[in-house]
Amino acid sequence: MSVKTQVLNDIKEAMKNKDDFKRDTLRVLNAAFKQIEVDERIELSDERIYQIIASEIKKRKDAIGLYQQGNREDLAQKEQKEVDILAGYLPTQLSDEELVGILQEMIQTLGITDIKEQGKLMKEAKARMGASVDGKRLNEFVRKLLM
Repeated sequence: MSVKTQVLNDIKEAMKNKDDFKRDTLRVLNAAFKQIEVDERIELSDERIYQIIASEIKKRKDAIGLYQQGNREDLAQKEQKEVDILAGYLPTQLSDEELVGILQEMIQTLGITDIKEQGKLMKEAKARMGASVDGKRLNEFVRKLLM
């Protein structure tokens, strides 16, 4: 079953269970899918859907930081609950050990020797690992390994 179909089924399930928060969160996500499909006149692949979900999660995490700076814990908690719901649709995230192992292998294979080649490694790593690793987390590990 595609991720998009799963989201649609979960919207229906949330409606049956009268879970308004989950329903509304998933509707916003589905609207983002539809907007891109209409704008670009394409049918979304699961890989592209993972990118959209990751983007939506990043928006909410940024909002959490701003709400916490403004002492609005109630709104920060709401955004965190949305992140938790959306994260359930992403593939399982790589553990720290798995990520380091893959990156070390890629550094050897690509012959990367210093931080100046970080962009090359990031591009290859993102293509290889896709949605199984968050971009910010990937960047942190790449920097640690290349320093």
